[in-house]
Amino acid sequence: MRCSLKAALFAVFTSLTLLACASSALPQFKPNRSDQDLNAIGHRNIGGEVNFFSREKELALGKQLAQEVERSSKMIDDPVVSEYLNRLAQNIAKNSDAKFPVHVRIIDSNEINAFTLPGGYQYVNRGLILATNSEAELAGVLAYGIAHTALRTGTRQSTKGELMQLSSIPAMVSAPYAWAASSMYQGLNLAIPLTFLKFSREAVSAADFYAVQYLYKAGYDAEAYPQLLERAPQQPPKSQNIPKAFSTHPPVPERLKVIHEEIARLLPPRSDETTSSPGFEAVKERLRAWQPQTPSAPGANPEKPILRKPGETTKPLEPPKAS
Repeated sequence: MRCSLKAALFAVFTSLTLLACASSALPQFKPNRSDQDLNAIGHRNIGGEVNFFSREKELALGKQLAQEVERSSKMIDDPVVSEYLNRLAQNIAKNSDAKFPVHVRIIDSNEINAFTLPGGYQYVNRGLILATNSEAELAGVLAYGIAHTALRTGTRQSTKGELMQLSSIPAMVSAPYAWAASSMYQGLNLAIPLTFLKFSREAVSAADFYAVQYLYKAGYDAEAYPQLLERAPQQPPKSQNIPKAFSTHPPVPERLKVIHEEIARLLPPRSDETTSSPGFEAVKERLRAWQPQTPSAPGANPEKPILRKPGETTKPLEPPKAS
């Protein structure tokens, strides 16, 4: 029973990397005065609503799920790339409201996606990093995930679900680039109340709101966030008929409108914003050249038979003699 519950939790957290289909109502996220005060960043309790999970339990849950993700995924362990991404994430985190330590790792996948687990565990696909055009855009991806960490979105959604007698813990969405498919719900056998999905839309709107502030506070050009979101794929395939009720994100055009209004209203113009860096370009080059550490050349695996032409010698080649 314990193993099946663990597998079910993992399946939900790793499968629900959702995004907007453009047909839901605009979420009713209403920031208060403190939410709009840049000087209050780090002193706000923005994830303080009703939550059945203590911070200790959320951290333990996130650690357990992170171990499952890393056991089942191909991870990129390039030390240069990992150090760069961690430094970027920690800069955003220290300019945020997150109360959890932030851990970021790269999954070796070409899909343009990312996701965040409870307790500050964030995963970014190699394809998403390669799709960004600047360090500020990549920082925006991390800021969005860190905003969900600060909001405690995953465990708050689970709490709301439990109050509605929902038996599964939903994933905490961190990628603004994919879309939800109704077949996904059928495959996971989830009965998701419509009010629960509305809460998810509100959480996305809130994460957008705080992510832009964190990006700005960390010294980056906040416009990079909507620029990446605007370029990202937004619509589901024509073959998919997504009912309005199943949209877990607000429509991208409306998200962009609200984000641009926030930037103009709350973020003072400045001339010293960071857009990119040589380190960002170097990291992208390393990721383009990344090769998994697996045998690829004939003879690399001594147990694997090697086909040879008739008469071909099996004697190993001797190294060339020094001239």
